[in-house]
Amino acid sequence: MSARFWTIAEASAALDKRDVSPVELVDECLKRIETLDSTLHSYVLTLPDAARAAARAAESEIRAGRRRGPLHGIPIALKDIYETAGIRTTGHSRIKLDHVPRADATTTRKLAEAGTILLGKLATHEFAMGGPSFDLPFPPARNPWNPNHFTGGSSSGSGAAVAAGLALGSLGSDTGGSIRLPASHCGLAGLKPSYGRVSRAGVLPLSFTLDNCGPMAWTSRDCALLLQAIAGPDPRDPASVARPVPDYVAALGGDLKGMSIGVVRGFYERDPALNPEVGAAIAAAIQQLRDLGARVEDVSLSPLDDYHGCCVVIMIAEAFAIHEPMIRTRWREYGAIFRHRLMPGALISGPDYVQAMRMRRTLSLEMDRALDRHTALLFPSSLVPSPPIEEVRALAFYERASLTTPANVSGHPALSVCCGYTKAGLPMGLQLVGRRFDEATLLKLGDAYERATPWRQRRPSL
Repeated sequence: MSARFWTIAEASAALDKRDVSPVELVDECLKRIETLDSTLHSYVLTLPDAARAAARAAESEIRAGRRRGPLHGIPIALKDIYETAGIRTTGHSRIKLDHVPRADATTTRKLAEAGTILLGKLATHEFAMGGPSFDLPFPPARNPWNPNHFTGGSSSGSGAAVAAGLALGSLGSDTGGSIRLPASHCGLAGLKPSYGRVSRAGVLPLSFTLDNCGPMAWTSRDCALLLQAIAGPDPRDPASVARPVPDYVAALGGDLKGMSIGVVRGFYERDPALNPEVGAAIAAAIQQLRDLGARVEDVSLSPLDDYHGCCVVIMIAEAFAIHEPMIRTRWREYGAIFRHRLMPGALISGPDYVQAMRMRRTLSLEMDRALDRHTALLFPSSLVPSPPIEEVRALAFYERASLTTPANVSGHPALSVCCGYTKAGLPMGLQLVGRRFDEATLLKLGDAYERATPWRQRRPSL
């Protein structure tokens, strides 16, 4: 088998036809890890022996006609906040270097039941918040399009590994954009599902009311395949919602006639930080969606700063509540960037938190009303392409509003897809926000856009 970049959908079809085996897929990923990850640092732990054994078992089952579904035999990796029974789960922190869970996260278990093969655990910002840091037990992940540049965070290893073909898919987490930012900076598709769609049980928490778990992969179709396996209610997660899970893959295909997309220009066009290449890529994407049959109109929402400020207050208050007992006794074991980002949470008062939650409800209803009129809302995933990693400031999250925080505040699903590359070869991201629990339509939009554009044909060259 010659080396190639597989999507999950392509590899799954090849497994069905016996054109490739799980063993070959795993060996190819492990070979890439061995060759490239000393530069990318996307993995904090690899499991070559266990992965090869699982691949041999999957190969036997598939040959015997017992393929469990489209993910059976597909090699994946998990952000190292997803607990894995008997396998170290560190949160990329020395605080949990010796943490070996007794049980899988619900999502970990569901993927294993679907037949995926776990290659290892992926780098993150410390506890999905503090990074990129250089004072932790593991180095920060690097962007495969240019290793001197930032992957986006906090699902940094997930972005790097999938873009470089070191895994065919991954799960990230998204509290303020931690799936969509690395998807944008690394050129992937990344989906933050509706709040309550995917269980967070067994996933190291950052914010009780903002955290989401979701897929990261090369295409929207691949994200649909992963979401199919992990979506659904879970009594272990009190935020889980008992809503029917549609057939996400069956929803893909066809044109976009009858769909209405609202462009939230106020979030980005007047911002002096908007990179001109990003602005041009978003304008071209809007025209492409029109060409595919969608009706596109401008929409006005509250200022981005309102959404972002609301998100920050809630996030750091809840994050401090989670870490306060440990940070009192093990302060110096946390990385400096995590401490700098966390400690303002100690200054959030009860009234501050209550008012932020009241504002959150107002903003959520505003977005509901906009989505009553439109199938989806559109704006960039990031104002800029990936910056040099050395220029990422510890307090950047406080200094400039992020385009990804509105969907965390509101709880709506949001998808980032690649919408082109800068002249320097760095990816750019288009963000689509959909109606609650209508991930299927978002994935249909992303898939239609990807099939109509050339961006999925280009991979990083390392």
